[in-house]
Order: sequence, then structure tokens, then C-alpha cells
Amino acid sequence: MSASQPVRGTRVRGTRQAEALASALEGLAGFRSAQDIHAELRRRGERIGLTTVYRHLMVLSEDGAVDTIRDEDGETLYRRCETSEHHHHVTCRSCGRSVEVEGRAVELWADRVAAEAGFVDVDHTVEIFGLCPACAAK
Repeated sequence: MSASQPVRGTRVRGTRQAEALASALEGLAGFRSAQDIHAELRRRGERIGLTTVYRHLMVLSEDGAVDTIRDEDGETLYRRCETSEHHHHVTCRSCGRSVEVEGRAVELWADRVAAEAGFVDVDHTVEIFGLCPACAAK
């Protein structure tokens, strides 16, 4: 983690809690809810509140250090980002396995639709769900 950075009056970088969160994210496979991450931190003996976990995850997400997706129920899930490049995910509805994919066609479509509506400086989120090969074979 880099130097301290104030966010809404609270330091989220360079603290023991931030380092514990980073360690937990490295040890967890796939996308996880903030509650799952909080439970893992508590299992490791960390005294950290759920609100603090959410705040840290929000900042890490904004910085591009954490990937986020919304599951089919609308809950935000997090995982440590493996690349700094813009990318999308295909996530298994059954086991939660997620694969990073490039989406050039999506990028072009988003830019075109936004331009047609007169929008500039466009950002987007695309979430693709399906069954991974292992779950589809069951």
C-alpha cells in the first residue's frame, strides 16, 4: 500500500487495518462480499469494523486496486485486481469463478452510444454471468 491518503477525514492507507485488508484480499480466491472479507479479517484476529472494511474497499476500488462486480442479487463483490488495465469479467453463477476478459466490442459500443447521446468522458461497467465449463458439465 502507498502513503496515507485522507478520505472523508479518515486515513485508509498505511494503517494496520489497510495492511490487514490487503493481506486478506490476497488470500481470498474470487470475488467476495464485504461481509465475507470482514469475516476473514475477524477469523485472523483483526479488530476491524465492517464500516471500515467498506470504506477501505471503496477507496481501493476507486484507485483501481480492487475489482468490483455486482452479483445477480445486486450485491457488490470485491477482489484484488490483477491488472491495472480496464477489463471486464465473466463470472460463474454457480461457483463464482471469474475470468478477466477484454471487451473491445463493448468499449466501442459504449463510446458510440454515449456520443450519440452527446456524452463525453464516459465510463462504464459490464458484468457477464454464465456457467463455467466445470459447472456446466455437472
